[in-house]
Amino acid sequence: MLQNISRRLWTCATVVVLCAVAASQQGAGAQAANTQAQPTPAQPNEFVIKNAILLTATHGRIEGGSIHVRDGKIVAFGKTVNAAGSAQVIDAGGRYVTPGIIDSHSHMALEDDINEATSPIVPHMMMQDAFEYTDKSIYYALAGGVTSAMLLHGSADMIGGQAVVIKTKYGLKRDEMLFPNAPRSIKFASGENPKRVFGDKKQVPSTRMGNFAVQREALQQAREYIRDWDEYNAKVQRGDKEAKQPKRDLKLEALADVLRGNLLVQIHCYRADEFLTEMQMAKEFGYKVRAFHHALEAYKVADEIAKEGVAIATFTDWWGYKYEAWDAIPWNPVMAMRNGVRVAIKSDSDDYMRRLNQEAAKTMRYGGATEDEALQMITLNAAWVMGVENRVGSIDVGKDADLVLWNGYPLSTAALVDRVWIDGQLFFDRALPGYGMPHWKEGL
Repeated sequence: MLQNISRRLWTCATVVVLCAVAASQQGAGAQAANTQAQPTPAQPNEFVIKNAILLTATHGRIEGGSIHVRDGKIVAFGKTVNAAGSAQVIDAGGRYVTPGIIDSHSHMALEDDINEATSPIVPHMMMQDAFEYTDKSIYYALAGGVTSAMLLHGSADMIGGQAVVIKTKYGLKRDEMLFPNAPRSIKFASGENPKRVFGDKKQVPSTRMGNFAVQREALQQAREYIRDWDEYNAKVQRGDKEAKQPKRDLKLEALADVLRGNLLVQIHCYRADEFLTEMQMAKEFGYKVRAFHHALEAYKVADEIAKEGVAIATFTDWWGYKYEAWDAIPWNPVMAMRNGVRVAIKSDSDDYMRRLNQEAAKTMRYGGATEDEALQMITLNAAWVMGVENRVGSIDVGKDADLVLWNGYPLSTAALVDRVWIDGQLFFDRALPGYGMPHWKEGL
């Protein structure tokens, strides 16, 4: 009898254990399933955000405003809009809506491939080839309201590689994140960084003199390259059967595109004297500088920079971290702006990138920028630096519906991003479970 009781107890215990294991496996399976984003829900091609405080960047503040979006574009905005009855209505509940933030100087998602520091002249490097589209820093940017960014080559080289411009559509495929038909940009750099990198290698350039000598020599080679091809093409047009085709050179082809005006020239540069030298060299070789990046001494020669139509993409209060930054002041952005310079505030940091709204707000404290001026520094002006101002950077009819809904006043330290739309598609929603990403799937 004791044996029967023992056998029954063992059987019951076995059943209990097996049931527990099965339940555990079922729970684990459910938990695993929950860690994966569900299939992307169908999103409306037409919707209206109503009852919002619109900070438009170009038309001031609109209280109790609405935005009508159709097929990824802004089709109307204002106090009232007329939309089809089938359009989804999103009640902002009196919260703020701004254009998507634009970071005109970022190195996120490039891993350790920011600099090709084996030669001071590497204009044929393509940052798209280093773009790690699953990098979590893109998500951090998205959750901070950044919808577009220019990922630049680093500053080790005098003439670096060509940038890649993205929209922060985290969760999509690589090519779906590229900003369609964005102008090409190239990164130049002068000053301490190339001096240090190549000086440590005991080669030119190890001084500022060497910096500009290397740059001038490279541009002269490009000028001669264009001449050789022009002469060859002219001979071909005349029917010269003996014309010898010059050798294609990818490095010189890229530099030739600088001289032809096919690349926007973005220059890492700190000191006032270097701004003047870079602009003088641009005149000498016939190209335009699009923007000086960092530009901490822009306030010293702001009138000269404005006269040449060059923008700056700068910090607000980073200073003293190296010799070139000793004369930095937090009033620099507004002082430059008051002298006619187009000013963007950029991150150059995966950390600051998440709080560019706060960085722009500092210009209201240091220099008295208005609400519109501060907002433009991280939207419309940044878009201009990248050459995409006709498509993003403000709440305007016909522009991409890149929009951010905030839970508080955006130009403050307290505001958080509630939702982000890019091209009219919802890419971040703080209210969603997990990380708030409707397009993300595990294992991308």
